[in-house]
Amino acid sequence: MNQFQLYFQLGIQHILDLDGFDHILFVIALCAIYLGRDWKKIIILVTAFTVGHSITLALATLNVLKVNADLIEFLIPVTIAITALSNIFKPKPSNGRGVQLNYFFALIFGLIHGLGFSNYLRSLLGKEASIFQPLLAFNLGLEVGQLVIVGLFLLSSMILVGVIGINRKDWTLVISSVVLGMAIMMILETKFW
Repeated sequence: MNQFQLYFQLGIQHILDLDGFDHILFVIALCAIYLGRDWKKIIILVTAFTVGHSITLALATLNVLKVNADLIEFLIPVTIAITALSNIFKPKPSNGRGVQLNYFFALIFGLIHGLGFSNYLRSLLGKEASIFQPLLAFNLGLEVGQLVIVGLFLLSSMILVGVIGINRKDWTLVISSVVLGMAIMMILETKFW
């Protein structure tokens, strides 16, 4: 396996790892207000998250940015809780042409999430002569992993809302409430307290 494939797979595994399900929860919270027909908006959301994640991951890996790990481990579930809470108060996306709040959440909160994995990735990349290709491969893997989560979530939404007939607003509220509850539990379990 070449270097690109190794880091690409690491990016996918990072997102799909059930032991570190914070990314899965965040992606679900971002997508909870959308349906399958909104796939373009969802791809923009996922890519905005990857861009934010990539920026701080690169800065932290290059030792340009250093942040307290306990603070980041606290802030990650806070970002999930804020996104889920926003969905509860506004369970449908706006129809206007302006930038939706979820795009802001995806980009800005992606910055925070990128810091959460930087120490581990920095230790892996310490042996590499150049970190550009491994970082690119990792972030492309991250994007693919997120698209897998989005695809599974949208398939569930299509079946439950489109076929079975569950009310869209109820679906969003239930999903967002479950994610919010899990995020609160993660917040309470952090070492930050």
